Amino acid sequence: MPRRLLAVSVVATLLASTVTAQAHAILPALRDPGVGCAAAAVGFTPVLQLTLPERAGWLDKELPYTLDRRTEVGSNFDRVGYCLELNGPDGPQRVWTAMEPFSADARNIGLPTNAGQITRQRVDDLEVASNVPNVTTGLGQTGYLEMWPNTYAEQTSTQVANTSPITFDADDSPTIGAYGSFQVSQVGATRPSSAAAKTVLAINSFTQPADVPLSIGIGTSPSGQPDWTFAGNAPRYTQRKLTAYVRTSLVTLSEAPQDRQLVPRDAANGANVPVAGRMTDPNVTEVQLRVISNGHTDTYRSRSRDFRFTPRINAALQDHTFELRALGSGFDRVVARRTGVVSGDVFVIQGQSNAEAAKYSGAANVEESPWLRSYGTPASDGQVSSADRVWHYATGDVTVQSGSVGQWAIRMGRRLVDTYKVPVAIIQGAHGGQPISFFQRNDANPDDLTTNYGRLRTRLKAAGVISQVRGVLWYQGESDNDNAAVHVAGFRALLADWRADFGTTTRYYVNQVRTSPCGNTTSINLREAQRALGDTDGVVLLSTNGLSGHDGCHYAYLGGYRDLGDHNFAVIARDLYGGPSAGVSAPNPASVTASGSKLVVKLRTGDPLTVAAGAAADFRIEGSAVTVSSVAYQAGGSLALTLSGPATGVTALIYQSHIGSGPWITNATGTGLLSFRLRVS
Repeated sequence: MPRRLLAVSVVATLLASTVTAQAHAILPALRDPGVGCAAAAVGFTPVLQLTLPERAGWLDKELPYTLDRRTEVGSNFDRVGYCLELNGPDGPQRVWTAMEPFSADARNIGLPTNAGQITRQRVDDLEVASNVPNVTTGLGQTGYLEMWPNTYAEQTSTQVANTSPITFDADDSPTIGAYGSFQVSQVGATRPSSAAAKTVLAINSFTQPADVPLSIGIGTSPSGQPDWTFAGNAPRYTQRKLTAYVRTSLVTLSEAPQDRQLVPRDAANGANVPVAGRMTDPNVTEVQLRVISNGHTDTYRSRSRDFRFTPRINAALQDHTFELRALGSGFDRVVARRTGVVSGDVFVIQGQSNAEAAKYSGAANVEESPWLRSYGTPASDGQVSSADRVWHYATGDVTVQSGSVGQWAIRMGRRLVDTYKVPVAIIQGAHGGQPISFFQRNDANPDDLTTNYGRLRTRLKAAGVISQVRGVLWYQGESDNDNAAVHVAGFRALLADWRADFGTTTRYYVNQVRTSPCGNTTSINLREAQRALGDTDGVVLLSTNGLSGHDGCHYAYLGGYRDLGDHNFAVIARDLYGGPSAGVSAPNPASVTASGSKLVVKLRTGDPLTVAAGAAADFRIEGSAVTVSSVAYQAGGSLALTLSGPATGVTALIYQSHIGSGPWITNATGTGLLSFRLRVS
C-alpha cells in the first residue's frame, strides 16, 4: 500500500499512528531483539524480523519474515523503530532508529516489494543509536525516508538540504523499474540548513533479479554512492538481520494536523484545528494538548475517554507545534507531535509547460521560504501521485517532484508572503506539452488517478483544501495550435468542473499565451479567444507580453518567470488582498476607430502606458495594404496609431506581439499590452 493511501479527508490521514482502533492492550515482547538493540528498544515490541540474504529477487513477493505480527498490531502504534545488525570484516555493526509513524498500517513498515509502496518524506523526533563511528546518535533529530521497490535517479526533490543531484544520497527520485530502496537518513531540520545529510541505514537492490547482491550499509558509505546504492556488498557479511518494532499506542486519533500543514484561514484571519480521538489504554486518565508557538504554550485538558479539542491559530508567519500527551499513574507520554502547522491561503497552478515553469535559465530558489508550502507531487504516474500524501515546502526550480510549484509561482507566493505576512500554499498540477483535452475531468470518476484532473483533485481533497482555494491560475494553449474553438470549449468545460468542485468564491485567472503553437506569434485566433474570456466567462486576464526573457516558447527566470510572478502577484494582491489597483490590470483594448490616416485604440483603463520605440512593428492591418508607422500613448487611456496611408478599407487591427525581447507597450508594473484582433469602426 502506498504511503498514507487513504481516500478520506486529510484529517483522517494526518496522524498515521492512530487512525483505527483495534486491540489496545499493550503487546508483550515475544523475544529479546538481541544484544545490539535491546536497550534502545525498551518500550517497543518487535513486529517483523528478517534475515537478509545475499541476493533476494523479491519484486512482488511476500518476504520470508521469521517474525510477523503485523496483523496483530494493525494500526495500534504511535512510533516505529528499526534495528539493522551486520557482522563482517569490521566486526559487529548495529544501528537502532525510531521515529514518528509514516503509515497507519503495520503492513507498510517492512521492505516495500509491490508497485505503489512508495514512502518519501520527512519524519520528526528521529532517535538514533549505533556503534558505527560516522552515525550521529541522539534524540530529536529530523529524518528522511526513501522506501520503495522502484529503481531511482539521482535527481533531488530539494526537500532536503545539502543533497546532490548527481549522486545517490538522502534525496533521490523513484522511477519506473525495479531495484529497491529502504533507507533512513539524518537531515537538517530546515531548508536551507548547514547540516549534512547522512545515511542511518540502507538496504537496497532487494527487488532486483535474484543474481544481484543486496547493497547494505549503516551510516554513510565511505566510498562509492553515499547511500550504498550499487555497493553489492551483502556477501561480505555473515549476519544481516533487520527487525522492525512499534510502540503500542495509548490513544487513537481521528482528527489532527499533519507536519507542515497549512490550514486555510477563515474570515476571522485564522483557523480552528481539531484534535480528536479516544483514550484506548485503561491506564490513561487524562490527555493534554499543548499548542506551542513563539515561546507561548496553550494547554487543553480532557479526562473524557472520547476527547475533542479545537484550538485556534492565527494566520501569521508563525509555526505551531501540536503536542498530545497521555497521562496516567506513573507515566506522562507524548503520543503525537506535529510541527510547522500554519494557517494561510491556497492557490492552484494549472496548465502546460509554462505553468510548470521549470528552470530553463537562472535559478528561483532564492524565493523559497519556510512559509511557502505545497502538498503531494504533480507527478503524472498515478501510483507515485497517490503515494505522496504529505505536506512539503514549496520549491521553484525542480519539476514533477514533491512540493514542485514552478518558478513564477514561487516568486508570486514569496511576494504574497513578504507583503501580507501570511503563509501560502501553492498546489500545482501542470503537465508540459499537452492540449486542453488532457486536463479534462472524467465525470464518471472525478478522482480517476489516470487523469490529470483526478490526480490534482485527489491531492486537494487529501490536503483538506478543495473547497477553500482562493485562486486558480491557468497557463495553457500552445499545444492547441491556434484552434480557438477547441480551446474555448475545453476551457469552459474545465472551468465549470472547477467551479463545481472548488465552490463559488474561488477566483480564476488566465494567462494569455505568448505563442500558439510555440514559436508562432502571427496566429492570433486562440489568443483573441482567450482575451474574450474575460468578458464572457468571469475570469481575469493576465498578460505574458512585456517579458523579454522569452525563447520562443519558455522563459528565463530574469526577465521572464520572475517578472511574470511579479505581474501575477500584483493582480492577485489587488483582487484578494486590497492591494494597489493603479497600473495593475493587463492593458486591454475596448475598441478601435479609424479617422483619416490614424487608428485610435481605446483602452479599458486610464492607466498610463509606456510605448517603446519600434513597438509599431507588432501591429498588423487587415483589409488594406497600409501599415502602422508609429504608436503613441494619449492621456485618458488610448493609443494613437499613425498609418502609412489613409485608413480606407481597413477592417481589423491585430496586435500580435513577438518572440524574445522588446520593444513593448507596458503599464506601470511592466505588464505588456494583451494581444488582440479587433474590428475597426
